Amino acid sequence: MPKQVINNVAGATPPLPVFSHAVISNGHVYVSGSIGSDEEYNIVGGVQQQARAALDNMKAILEGAGSGLEHIVKVTVYLTNMVRDFGIFNEVYAEMWERCLRGRALVLRPCPWEQFVEVECIAELAPGDEE
Repeated sequence: MPKQVINNVAGATPPLPVFSHAVISNGHVYVSGSIGSDEEYNIVGGVQQQARAALDNMKAILEGAGSGLEHIVKVTVYLTNMVRDFGIFNEVYAEMWERCLRGRALVLRPCPWEQFVEVECIAELAPGDEE
């Protein structure tokens, strides 16, 4: 089955020219990394605000691709500071999903600017939206 590139999703920060918002392949949506920025790529606030912006952006991309948060299989979270950021990020993350747990990985990585959070995910297409 051919891959479908998802770009320019309404309500999502536009992707940079070197990648797409997401790719649909074999009934799954692979969402590119979302950072905590506004639509003009300005980093917003601290960890809590960035986490919320990144997760809201990921949600908009999923919905634009015919999926949604409820169809996520796995989330990868990138943080710059485990001690400072982990608990704060988890509080915001828990607001998105009450008790429905997903697979998740955490990667610690440095960043040259005040970007503290990035998230990406793999989700299934909503039933009836399969390729």
